[in-house]
Amino acid sequence: MATILIPATVIFLLGVVDDIRGVGPYVKFAVQGIAATMLYAGGLRIVNIPVLLGDRVLPWYIGLAATVIWVLAITNAFNLIDGLDGLAAGSALFSTMVAFVVTLLHGPPLVEIMTISLAGAILGFLRYNFNPATIFLGDSGSLLIGFLLSALALFGAQKAPTIVAVAIPIVSFGLPILETLLSIIRRLISGRPVFTADREHIHHKLLQHGMTHRQVVILLYGVSAIFAMLSLFLLWPTGSSLGLVLAVLGIGVWVGVQHLGYLEFGELARVAHRTLDQPQIFVNNLAIRRSVEELKVARDYEQVRRILIAAFSSNDFDAFELKLDLLPGESLAMDSAEVSLRRANSFRWNKPGLTKALDSPSVWTIALELLSSANHHRGTMMVHRLYSSRDLQLDVNLLTGAFPTALADALDRTLAHPAEVIALPQQETSMITAQAG
Repeated sequence: MATILIPATVIFLLGVVDDIRGVGPYVKFAVQGIAATMLYAGGLRIVNIPVLLGDRVLPWYIGLAATVIWVLAITNAFNLIDGLDGLAAGSALFSTMVAFVVTLLHGPPLVEIMTISLAGAILGFLRYNFNPATIFLGDSGSLLIGFLLSALALFGAQKAPTIVAVAIPIVSFGLPILETLLSIIRRLISGRPVFTADREHIHHKLLQHGMTHRQVVILLYGVSAIFAMLSLFLLWPTGSSLGLVLAVLGIGVWVGVQHLGYLEFGELARVAHRTLDQPQIFVNNLAIRRSVEELKVARDYEQVRRILIAAFSSNDFDAFELKLDLLPGESLAMDSAEVSLRRANSFRWNKPGLTKALDSPSVWTIALELLSSANHHRGTMMVHRLYSSRDLQLDVNLLTGAFPTALADALDRTLAHPAEVIALPQQETSMITAQAG
Protein backbone atom coordinates (compact mmCIF):
# COMPACT_ATOMS: atom_id res chain seq x y z
CA MET A 1 0.00 0.00 0.00
CA ALA A 2 2.82 2.42 0.79
CA THR A 3 4.40 1.70 -2.62
CA ILE A 4 1.24 2.93 -4.33
CA LEU A 5 -0.28 5.46 -1.93
CA ILE A 6 2.82 7.57 -1.20
CA PRO A 7 3.49 8.51 -4.87
CA ALA A 8 -0.30 8.74 -5.38
CA THR A 9 -0.34 11.44 -2.70
CA VAL A 10 2.34 13.33 -4.64
CA ILE A 11 0.13 13.16 -7.75
CA PHE A 12 -2.91 14.32 -5.77
CA LEU A 13 -1.04 17.35 -4.38
CA LEU A 14 0.18 18.17 -7.90
CA GLY A 15 -3.42 18.18 -9.05
CA VAL A 16 -4.50 20.41 -6.16
CA VAL A 17 -1.83 22.99 -7.04
CA ASP A 18 -2.82 22.78 -10.70
CA ASP A 19 -6.50 23.35 -9.83
CA ILE A 20 -5.73 26.37 -7.65
CA ARG A 21 -2.85 28.10 -9.42
CA GLY A 22 -2.19 26.25 -12.66
CA VAL A 23 0.94 24.23 -13.50
CA GLY A 24 2.77 24.07 -16.82
CA PRO A 25 2.94 20.79 -18.74
CA TYR A 26 6.67 20.27 -18.20
CA VAL A 27 6.36 20.69 -14.43
CA LYS A 28 3.47 18.23 -14.47
CA PHE A 29 5.48 15.66 -16.38
CA ALA A 30 8.48 16.13 -14.10
CA VAL A 31 6.46 15.50 -10.92
CA GLN A 32 4.62 12.58 -12.51
CA GLY A 33 7.99 11.16 -13.58
CA ILE A 34 9.19 11.34 -9.97
CA ALA A 35 6.06 9.53 -8.78
CA ALA A 36 6.54 6.87 -11.47
CA THR A 37 10.17 6.43 -10.40
CA MET A 38 8.94 5.88 -6.84
CA LEU A 39 6.71 3.07 -8.13
CA TYR A 40 9.69 1.56 -9.94
CA ALA A 41 11.82 1.77 -6.80
CA GLY A 42 9.04 0.09 -4.83
CA GLY A 43 8.96 -2.89 -7.19
CA LEU A 44 6.06 -1.96 -9.47
CA ARG A 45 7.86 -1.89 -12.78
CA ILE A 46 7.96 -3.14 -16.36
CA VAL A 47 10.67 -5.80 -16.50
CA ASN A 48 10.01 -7.19 -19.97
CA ILE A 49 7.81 -6.71 -23.02
CA PRO A 50 6.76 -10.26 -23.95
CA VAL A 51 4.95 -9.31 -27.16
CA LEU A 52 8.11 -7.76 -28.62
CA LEU A 53 11.05 -9.35 -26.80
CA GLY A 54 9.71 -12.60 -25.35
CA ASP A 55 10.97 -13.44 -21.86
CA ARG A 56 14.10 -11.31 -22.18
CA VAL A 57 14.56 -9.11 -19.10
CA LEU A 58 15.04 -5.43 -19.92
CA PRO A 59 18.05 -3.49 -18.59
CA TRP A 60 17.08 -1.39 -15.58
CA TYR A 61 17.28 1.92 -17.42
CA ILE A 62 14.98 0.69 -20.23
CA GLY A 63 12.59 -0.78 -17.69
CA LEU A 64 12.57 2.52 -15.78
CA ALA A 65 11.89 4.50 -18.97
CA ALA A 66 9.09 2.11 -19.99
CA THR A 67 7.53 2.35 -16.52
CA VAL A 68 7.64 6.15 -16.51
CA ILE A 69 6.13 6.35 -20.02
CA TRP A 70 3.32 3.97 -19.06
CA VAL A 71 2.43 5.90 -15.90
CA LEU A 72 2.55 9.27 -17.66
CA ALA A 73 0.43 7.99 -20.53
CA ILE A 74 -2.39 6.53 -18.42
CA THR A 75 -2.35 9.30 -15.81
CA ASN A 76 -2.73 12.04 -18.43
CA ALA A 77 -5.12 10.00 -20.59
CA PHE A 78 -7.79 10.09 -17.88
CA ASN A 79 -7.07 13.76 -17.30
CA LEU A 80 -7.53 14.39 -21.04
CA ILE A 81 -11.04 12.92 -21.24
CA ASP A 82 -12.25 14.87 -18.21
CA GLY A 83 -14.07 17.36 -20.44
CA LEU A 84 -17.71 16.57 -19.64
CA ASP A 85 -19.49 15.96 -16.35
CA GLY A 86 -19.14 12.33 -15.36
CA LEU A 87 -17.15 11.22 -18.40
CA ALA A 88 -13.74 10.56 -16.84
CA ALA A 89 -15.20 9.05 -13.66
CA GLY A 90 -17.55 6.75 -15.59
CA SER A 91 -14.83 5.55 -17.94
CA ALA A 92 -12.52 4.96 -14.97
CA LEU A 93 -15.24 2.92 -13.24
CA PHE A 94 -15.34 0.38 -16.10
CA SER A 95 -11.53 0.16 -16.18
CA THR A 96 -11.38 -0.28 -12.39
CA MET A 97 -13.89 -3.13 -12.50
CA VAL A 98 -11.73 -4.89 -15.08
CA ALA A 99 -8.69 -4.38 -12.84
CA PHE A 100 -10.67 -5.84 -9.94
CA VAL A 101 -11.57 -8.96 -11.93
CA VAL A 102 -7.92 -9.44 -12.93
CA THR A 103 -6.67 -9.05 -9.35
CA LEU A 104 -9.45 -11.34 -8.15
CA LEU A 105 -7.97 -14.08 -10.31
CA HIS A 106 -4.26 -13.32 -9.97
CA GLY A 107 -3.68 -10.87 -7.12
CA PRO A 108 -3.43 -10.98 -3.30
CA PRO A 109 -6.44 -9.95 -1.15
CA LEU A 110 -4.94 -6.57 -0.25
CA VAL A 111 -4.80 -5.46 -3.89
CA GLU A 112 -8.33 -6.77 -4.41
CA ILE A 113 -9.50 -4.57 -1.53
CA MET A 114 -7.64 -1.53 -2.91
CA THR A 115 -9.18 -2.02 -6.34
CA ILE A 116 -12.76 -2.53 -5.22
CA SER A 117 -12.40 0.41 -2.81
CA LEU A 118 -11.34 2.62 -5.70
CA ALA A 119 -14.34 1.39 -7.71
CA GLY A 120 -16.68 2.16 -4.80
CA ALA A 121 -15.20 5.63 -4.34
CA ILE A 122 -15.63 6.40 -8.05
CA LEU A 123 -19.21 5.10 -8.05
CA GLY A 124 -20.16 7.17 -5.01
CA PHE A 125 -18.55 10.24 -6.53
CA LEU A 126 -20.25 9.62 -9.89
CA ARG A 127 -23.68 9.97 -8.24
CA TYR A 128 -22.99 13.71 -7.84
CA ASN A 129 -20.68 14.16 -10.82
CA PHE A 130 -23.14 13.07 -13.51
CA ASN A 131 -24.76 15.87 -15.51
CA PRO A 132 -25.87 18.24 -14.05
CA ALA A 133 -22.88 17.89 -11.74
CA THR A 134 -22.56 19.42 -8.29
CA ILE A 135 -19.00 18.22 -7.64
CA PHE A 136 -16.09 17.83 -10.05
CA LEU A 137 -12.92 15.77 -10.32
CA GLY A 138 -10.58 18.60 -11.24
CA ASP A 139 -6.99 17.71 -12.07
CA SER A 140 -6.49 16.44 -8.53
CA GLY A 141 -9.15 13.77 -9.09
CA SER A 142 -8.53 12.79 -12.70
CA LEU A 143 -4.74 12.61 -12.28
CA LEU A 144 -5.11 10.56 -9.10
CA ILE A 145 -7.50 8.06 -10.68
CA GLY A 146 -5.28 7.66 -13.74
CA PHE A 147 -2.18 7.19 -11.60
CA LEU A 148 -3.83 4.58 -9.35
CA LEU A 149 -5.06 2.60 -12.35
CA SER A 150 -1.62 2.69 -14.00
CA ALA A 151 -0.05 1.43 -10.74
CA LEU A 152 -2.61 -1.36 -10.32
CA ALA A 153 -2.01 -2.39 -13.93
CA LEU A 154 1.73 -2.62 -13.21
CA PHE A 155 1.02 -4.91 -10.29
CA GLY A 156 -1.20 -7.10 -12.47
CA ALA A 157 1.50 -7.25 -15.14
CA GLN A 158 3.85 -8.93 -12.65
CA LYS A 159 1.37 -11.56 -11.50
CA ALA A 160 -0.78 -12.37 -14.53
CA PRO A 161 0.02 -14.45 -17.63
CA THR A 162 1.69 -12.67 -20.54
CA ILE A 163 -1.34 -11.86 -22.71
CA VAL A 164 -3.37 -10.81 -19.68
CA ALA A 165 -0.59 -8.61 -18.37
CA VAL A 166 -0.04 -6.81 -21.66
CA ALA A 167 -3.37 -6.73 -23.48
CA ILE A 168 -5.99 -6.37 -20.75
CA PRO A 169 -4.79 -3.03 -19.30
CA ILE A 170 -4.40 -1.52 -22.77
CA VAL A 171 -7.83 -2.68 -23.95
CA SER A 172 -9.62 -1.80 -20.70
CA PHE A 173 -8.16 1.75 -20.85
CA GLY A 174 -9.23 1.90 -24.50
CA LEU A 175 -11.21 5.15 -24.50
CA PRO A 176 -8.63 7.38 -22.75
CA ILE A 177 -5.77 5.79 -24.69
CA LEU A 178 -7.64 6.32 -27.98
CA GLU A 179 -8.37 9.93 -27.06
CA THR A 180 -4.72 10.56 -26.21
CA LEU A 181 -3.42 9.00 -29.44
CA LEU A 182 -5.94 10.89 -31.56
CA SER A 183 -5.04 14.19 -29.89
CA ILE A 184 -1.29 13.68 -30.39
CA ILE A 185 -1.64 12.55 -34.02
CA ARG A 186 -4.06 15.37 -34.87
CA ARG A 187 -1.79 18.05 -33.47
CA LEU A 188 1.31 16.64 -35.12
CA ILE A 189 -0.44 16.49 -38.51
CA SER A 190 -1.77 20.03 -38.21
CA GLY A 191 1.59 21.39 -37.04
CA ARG A 192 0.31 22.53 -33.65
CA PRO A 193 2.13 22.02 -30.33
CA VAL A 194 1.15 18.71 -28.74
CA PHE A 195 0.33 20.33 -25.39
CA THR A 196 -2.04 23.00 -26.73
CA ALA A 197 -5.68 22.73 -25.71
CA ASP A 198 -8.42 22.53 -28.33
CA ARG A 199 -12.09 21.66 -28.65
CA GLU A 200 -11.69 18.73 -31.00
CA HIS A 201 -11.69 15.85 -28.53
CA ILE A 202 -14.05 12.95 -29.09
CA HIS A 203 -16.73 14.38 -26.78
CA HIS A 204 -16.45 17.80 -28.43
CA LYS A 205 -16.90 16.28 -31.90
CA LEU A 206 -19.99 14.39 -30.73
CA LEU A 207 -21.44 17.61 -29.31
CA GLN A 208 -20.81 19.28 -32.66
CA HIS A 209 -22.83 16.50 -34.31
CA GLY A 210 -25.89 17.66 -32.38
CA MET A 211 -25.89 15.29 -29.41
CA THR A 212 -26.71 16.57 -25.93
CA HIS A 213 -24.30 16.49 -22.99
CA ARG A 214 -25.98 13.44 -21.45
CA GLN A 215 -26.24 11.60 -24.76
CA VAL A 216 -22.52 12.03 -25.38
CA VAL A 217 -21.60 10.79 -21.89
CA ILE A 218 -23.93 7.78 -22.09
CA LEU A 219 -22.61 6.90 -25.57
CA LEU A 220 -19.02 7.02 -24.33
CA TYR A 221 -20.00 4.95 -21.29
CA GLY A 222 -21.15 2.35 -23.80
CA VAL A 223 -17.82 2.58 -25.62
CA SER A 224 -15.94 2.14 -22.32
CA ALA A 225 -18.13 -0.83 -21.44
CA ILE A 226 -17.35 -2.45 -24.81
CA PHE A 227 -13.61 -1.96 -24.26
CA ALA A 228 -13.96 -3.46 -20.76
CA MET A 229 -15.94 -6.47 -21.99
CA LEU A 230 -13.49 -7.15 -24.82
CA SER A 231 -10.59 -7.01 -22.39
CA LEU A 232 -12.25 -9.66 -20.21
CA PHE A 233 -12.37 -12.00 -23.21
CA LEU A 234 -8.58 -12.09 -22.93
CA LEU A 235 -8.64 -13.63 -19.46
CA TRP A 236 -8.77 -16.97 -21.24
CA PRO A 237 -6.71 -16.19 -24.32
CA THR A 238 -6.82 -18.36 -27.41
CA GLY A 239 -5.87 -17.62 -30.97
CA SER A 240 -9.50 -17.17 -31.99
CA SER A 241 -10.44 -14.92 -29.05
CA LEU A 242 -7.41 -12.68 -29.56
CA GLY A 243 -8.13 -12.37 -33.28
CA LEU A 244 -11.80 -11.60 -32.61
CA VAL A 245 -10.94 -8.89 -30.07
CA LEU A 246 -8.39 -7.27 -32.37
CA ALA A 247 -10.80 -7.39 -35.33
CA VAL A 248 -13.68 -5.84 -33.38
CA LEU A 249 -11.40 -3.15 -31.93
CA GLY A 250 -9.86 -2.30 -35.29
CA ILE A 251 -13.17 -2.07 -37.15
CA GLY A 252 -14.85 -0.17 -34.31
CA VAL A 253 -12.09 2.42 -33.98
CA TRP A 254 -11.87 2.90 -37.76
CA VAL A 255 -15.63 3.40 -38.18
CA GLY A 256 -15.82 5.66 -35.12
CA VAL A 257 -12.99 7.93 -36.22
CA GLN A 258 -14.48 8.18 -39.72
CA HIS A 259 -17.83 9.32 -38.32
CA LEU A 260 -16.21 11.92 -36.08
CA GLY A 261 -15.07 13.76 -39.18
CA TYR A 262 -11.57 14.85 -38.18
CA LEU A 263 -10.09 17.04 -40.92
CA GLU A 264 -6.56 15.82 -40.17
CA PHE A 265 -7.43 12.18 -40.89
CA GLY A 266 -9.31 13.20 -44.00
CA GLU A 267 -6.10 14.81 -45.21
CA LEU A 268 -4.17 11.63 -44.40
CA ALA A 269 -6.66 9.63 -46.47
CA ARG A 270 -6.24 12.08 -49.34
CA VAL A 271 -2.46 11.72 -49.21
CA ALA A 272 -2.75 7.92 -49.14
CA HIS A 273 -5.08 7.99 -52.13
CA ARG A 274 -2.72 10.32 -53.96
CA THR A 275 0.13 7.90 -53.27
CA LEU A 276 -1.81 5.19 -55.09
CA ASP A 277 -2.28 7.59 -58.01
CA GLN A 278 1.41 8.46 -58.12
CA PRO A 279 2.18 6.57 -61.39
CA GLN A 280 -0.35 8.70 -63.30
CA ILE A 281 0.99 11.84 -61.60
CA PHE A 282 4.48 10.91 -62.86
CA VAL A 283 3.14 10.59 -66.41
CA ASN A 284 1.35 13.95 -66.32
CA ASN A 285 4.25 15.76 -64.68
CA LEU A 286 6.70 14.39 -67.21
CA ALA A 287 4.44 15.60 -70.05
CA ILE A 288 4.70 19.17 -68.73
CA ARG A 289 8.45 18.89 -68.12
CA ARG A 290 8.94 17.50 -71.63
CA SER A 291 6.94 20.37 -73.12
CA VAL A 292 9.20 22.88 -71.33
CA GLU A 293 12.27 21.32 -72.93
CA GLU A 294 10.65 21.18 -76.38
CA LEU A 295 9.50 24.80 -76.17
CA LYS A 296 13.11 25.86 -75.69
CA VAL A 297 13.94 24.64 -79.23
CA ALA A 298 10.64 25.29 -81.02
CA ARG A 299 11.24 26.80 -84.50
CA ASP A 300 7.84 28.27 -85.34
CA TYR A 301 4.45 29.13 -83.87
CA GLU A 302 2.79 26.05 -85.35
CA GLN A 303 5.28 23.81 -83.55
CA VAL A 304 4.56 25.66 -80.28
CA ARG A 305 0.87 24.84 -80.68
CA ARG A 306 1.59 21.17 -81.36
CA ILE A 307 3.76 20.99 -78.23
CA LEU A 308 0.95 22.46 -76.10
CA ILE A 309 -1.66 20.10 -77.51
CA ALA A 310 0.58 17.08 -76.88
CA ALA A 311 1.25 18.19 -73.29
CA PHE A 312 -2.42 18.66 -72.36
CA SER A 313 -4.01 15.84 -74.33
CA SER A 314 -3.15 13.18 -71.74
CA ASN A 315 -3.36 15.08 -68.45
CA ASP A 316 -6.33 16.00 -66.24
CA PHE A 317 -7.00 19.42 -67.77
CA ASP A 318 -9.81 19.53 -70.31
CA ALA A 319 -8.97 22.63 -72.36
CA PHE A 320 -6.70 25.62 -72.71
CA GLU A 321 -6.89 28.98 -74.44
CA LEU A 322 -3.82 30.92 -75.52
CA LYS A 323 -4.36 34.68 -75.87
CA LEU A 324 -1.37 36.47 -77.37
CA ASP A 325 -0.05 40.00 -77.03
CA LEU A 326 1.75 40.85 -80.27
CA LEU A 327 4.50 43.39 -80.31
CA PRO A 328 4.45 46.13 -82.99
CA GLY A 329 5.24 44.71 -86.42
CA GLU A 330 4.56 41.07 -85.42
CA SER A 331 2.04 38.73 -87.01
CA LEU A 332 1.03 35.09 -86.70
CA ALA A 333 2.45 32.84 -89.39
CA MET A 334 -0.56 30.61 -90.06
CA ASP A 335 -2.28 29.19 -93.08
CA SER A 336 -5.57 30.51 -94.49
CA ALA A 337 -7.61 28.12 -92.37
CA GLU A 338 -6.49 30.02 -89.29
CA VAL A 339 -7.47 33.52 -90.44
CA SER A 340 -10.18 33.94 -87.79
CA LEU A 341 -7.76 32.91 -85.06
CA ARG A 342 -5.13 35.27 -86.41
CA ARG A 343 -7.53 38.16 -86.09
CA ALA A 344 -8.32 37.26 -82.51
CA ASN A 345 -4.67 36.55 -81.70
CA SER A 346 -5.82 33.49 -79.77
CA PHE A 347 -5.84 29.72 -79.96
CA ARG A 348 -8.25 27.42 -78.10
CA TRP A 349 -8.05 23.65 -77.69
CA ASN A 350 -10.26 21.21 -75.80
CA LYS A 351 -10.58 17.48 -75.48
CA PRO A 352 -13.05 15.88 -77.94
CA GLY A 353 -16.70 16.14 -76.94
CA LEU A 354 -16.24 18.82 -74.27
CA THR A 355 -16.90 21.98 -76.29
CA LYS A 356 -20.34 22.66 -74.80
CA ALA A 357 -19.45 21.41 -71.32
CA LEU A 358 -16.65 23.96 -71.04
CA ASP A 359 -19.19 26.80 -71.36
CA SER A 360 -21.03 25.63 -68.21
CA PRO A 361 -20.42 27.07 -64.71
CA SER A 362 -18.89 23.77 -63.56
CA VAL A 363 -15.42 24.70 -64.79
CA TRP A 364 -12.45 26.06 -62.90
CA THR A 365 -9.58 27.90 -64.52
CA ILE A 366 -5.91 28.69 -63.93
CA ALA A 367 -4.66 31.86 -65.64
CA LEU A 368 -0.95 31.85 -66.47
CA GLU A 369 0.59 35.22 -67.34
CA LEU A 370 3.25 34.75 -70.01
CA LEU A 371 6.28 36.93 -69.26
CA SER A 372 9.42 36.11 -71.20
CA SER A 373 13.01 36.26 -69.99
CA ALA A 374 13.33 39.51 -71.96
CA ASN A 375 10.48 40.94 -69.86
CA HIS A 376 8.04 40.90 -72.79
CA HIS A 377 4.41 40.23 -71.86
CA ARG A 378 3.31 37.63 -74.39
CA GLY A 379 -0.29 37.22 -73.25
CA THR A 380 -2.20 34.78 -71.06
CA MET A 381 -2.78 31.06 -71.12
CA MET A 382 -6.08 29.94 -69.54
CA VAL A 383 -6.11 26.29 -68.45
CA HIS A 384 -9.61 24.83 -67.84
CA ARG A 385 -10.87 21.77 -65.99
CA LEU A 386 -14.37 20.51 -65.28
CA TYR A 387 -15.21 20.04 -61.62
CA SER A 388 -14.54 16.45 -60.60
CA SER A 389 -14.46 14.39 -57.43
CA ARG A 390 -11.16 13.00 -58.66
CA ASP A 391 -8.08 14.87 -57.50
CA LEU A 392 -5.97 16.65 -60.09
CA GLN A 393 -3.24 14.20 -61.09
CA LEU A 394 -0.63 16.88 -61.71
CA ASP A 395 1.78 19.04 -59.74
CA VAL A 396 0.39 22.52 -60.32
CA ASN A 397 3.78 24.01 -59.40
CA LEU A 398 5.08 22.76 -62.75
CA LEU A 399 2.50 24.92 -64.53
CA THR A 400 3.17 28.02 -62.45
CA GLY A 401 6.96 27.66 -62.43
CA ALA A 402 9.15 27.17 -65.51
CA PHE A 403 6.35 26.45 -67.99
CA PRO A 404 4.97 30.03 -68.48
CA THR A 405 8.46 31.47 -68.98
CA ALA A 406 9.44 28.73 -71.44
CA LEU A 407 6.23 29.33 -73.42
CA ALA A 408 6.73 33.12 -73.44
CA ASP A 409 10.36 32.70 -74.62
CA ALA A 410 9.19 30.37 -77.39
CA LEU A 411 6.63 32.93 -78.52
CA ASP A 412 9.29 35.65 -78.40
CA ARG A 413 11.45 33.55 -80.69
CA THR A 414 8.87 32.13 -83.12
CA LEU A 415 6.35 34.88 -83.80
CA ALA A 416 6.89 35.98 -87.42
CA HIS A 417 8.30 39.45 -88.16
CA PRO A 418 7.42 40.85 -91.59
CA ALA A 419 10.45 41.43 -93.85
CA GLU A 420 11.75 44.97 -93.75
CA VAL A 421 12.44 46.65 -97.17
CA ILE A 422 15.60 48.70 -97.01
CA ALA A 423 15.61 51.57 -99.59
CA LEU A 424 18.80 52.08 -101.57
CA PRO A 425 20.26 55.59 -101.55
CA GLN A 426 19.56 57.66 -104.68
CA GLN A 427 22.45 57.81 -107.13
CA GLU A 428 23.20 60.41 -109.78
CA THR A 429 22.34 59.49 -113.38
CA SER A 430 25.77 60.32 -114.65
CA MET A 431 27.35 57.88 -112.26
CA ILE A 432 24.94 55.15 -113.34
CA THR A 433 25.80 55.86 -116.98
CA ALA A 434 29.47 55.75 -116.23
CA GLN A 435 29.06 52.44 -114.39
CA ALA A 436 27.04 51.05 -117.30
CA GLY A 437 29.73 52.06 -119.76
